[in-house]
Formats: sequence, structure tokens, C-alpha cells
Amino acid sequence: MILVYYVRIFKWEVMNTKLTLKLDSEVIEKAKKFAKENNSSLSLLVENYFRILAVDPGNSEIQLSKGVLELSGVVKLNGDFDVKSEYHKHLDEKYGS
Repeated sequence: MILVYYVRIFKWEVMNTKLTLKLDSEVIEKAKKFAKENNSSLSLLVENYFRILAVDPGNSEIQLSKGVLELSGVVKLNGDFDVKSEYHKHLDEKYGS
């Protein structure tokens, strides 16, 4: 199984420790392209990946970003609204069944 993580990168922290890695050149080129397309750097991608790896698995508390917290409560749904059913309906309309 391949897990894909997308991490929104914020550039307010100062990185000050150098790390040298040896990686497959094709992987490096693809990572550079991804970083450029997402207005980021390889250093920030690696740092955020390490942050994901370093999460304490015993800590089940999810930390939400400021942007997500600002969106909380914006949409009011009826108590009988079935999110899963509506999502599947949306996918059927978008891609056909």
C-alpha cells in the first residue's frame, strides 16, 4: 500500500542544520519538480516528511492547521445529512458509474 501525504508548507521557521542525503537521481529530479510546482524547496519537503515520521503513534490527537480551524463550523448541515452517501453520489456524477 502506498500512502500519500500532502503537507501544506509554511515558511516561518528558520532551518539551520545541514543534512546530506544520497538518493536516486531520478527521485531527486521528481522531488525538485514537485517542490517547484508547489512553491517549496527540497529542504522543506524533507523536513515535513520527517515531521510526519516523528509523530508519536500513541498520540491520537489530531492537530489541525489554523486554516482548517478557521473553516470549522462554516457549513451547517441537517442532522440527517449523509456525508458518505453524498460523496459517493458526487463521484458517480463526476466519473460516471
